[in-house]
Amino acid sequence: MPVLLKEAIDFLAVRRGGTYIDATVGLGGHSCEIAKRLGAPGHLIGLDKDPAALAIAQERLLVGRSSLVVGKIDWPTVTLLHRSFAELANDQRPGTIDGILADIGVSSLQLDDAARGFSFQADGPLDMRMDPRSERTAEQVVNHLDERQLADVIYEFGEERRSRRIARAICRSRPIRSTAHLADVISAAARPMNSEQRRIHPATRTFQALRIFVNRELDDLQALLEAAPRILKPGGRVVVISFHSLEDRIVKDAFREGARQGYFSLLTKKPVTATEVESDRNPRARSAKLRAAEKV
Repeated sequence: MPVLLKEAIDFLAVRRGGTYIDATVGLGGHSCEIAKRLGAPGHLIGLDKDPAALAIAQERLLVGRSSLVVGKIDWPTVTLLHRSFAELANDQRPGTIDGILADIGVSSLQLDDAARGFSFQADGPLDMRMDPRSERTAEQVVNHLDERQLADVIYEFGEERRSRRIARAICRSRPIRSTAHLADVISAAARPMNSEQRRIHPATRTFQALRIFVNRELDDLQALLEAAPRILKPGGRVVVISFHSLEDRIVKDAFREGARQGYFSLLTKKPVTATEVESDRNPRARSAKLRAAEKV
C-alpha cells in the first residue's frame, strides 16, 4: 500500500508524455499511478536496489499492465533498473527529466520477510541488505566493528542515547547471528526507564541504525538530492517521502539550500504528513513526511 499516494502524485504534477523517475519503485504502487497519467508518449524509469521488489514491479508495470489500463494501449514505455538511485547522475543527461519521486526507506516486502533480517518481529539471519549483491551485512557490522565504532553507528544513524551501553552489551555477547538474539541483547542492556522509552521496542533505533549503515542510505539520499537539480528540466519536480528525522533533515536542508541559491522553488514549507484516515488504514504511514520542490 503506497504511502501518501495522492499527495505524492499531486505534487509531482505528472505531464502526459513526460519522462519520470520513480527512484524507489518498490512494488510499483506509486509507479502505477504515474504511468496512468503519462500515457503512451511517456517514459517511466523505475529504480530499486532490491531484485525481489523489481520482479514484482515488473509484473505489475509490464506483464500485468493490460489489467490496469482500459484499452491496453495508452501505457508509457517502462524501464526498470536494478540499481541505487545514487547512480541517477550517471544515467541521465542534464535537463531531461520532468519529475523524480523517491519513497525512502525499508519496504513492507523487506520488513515482512524474516529471511531478510530487517525486523526483530520474527527471528532471522542478521542480513539487512536491500541489495543482496552488497558485501556488508548487519552480522558483519555487529560482530566486527569495535565497541566505539559500533556505538558511533548506533548513535549517529539511530539517534539512540543509550548507544554506548548497547554497544558494550553487543560486544560482550558476540558472536550474534540472528535478529532475535540481537534484540534480546539490546533489550537486556537498554530497559525502558520512562513512558517515552516504553512506547517503542528497545531495539528499534539500533536496528534502524544498522540498516541505514549497511545500505549507505543517507549517502545515497545525498547523492540523489545533488543529482536532481542537474537532471530535471525547468519546471520539473522532485518529491521525497522520508520516514525518520535524519532523512527529513537532509531533504529539508537540500531543498532550502537550493531555494537560497535560486535553482529550486519550495512547494512545501512544512512536511506533508498522512491523514488520520490513512494512518489508521496503513500504520506505516504515520511517520511519513513528504517534501517537494520545483526546478526553477
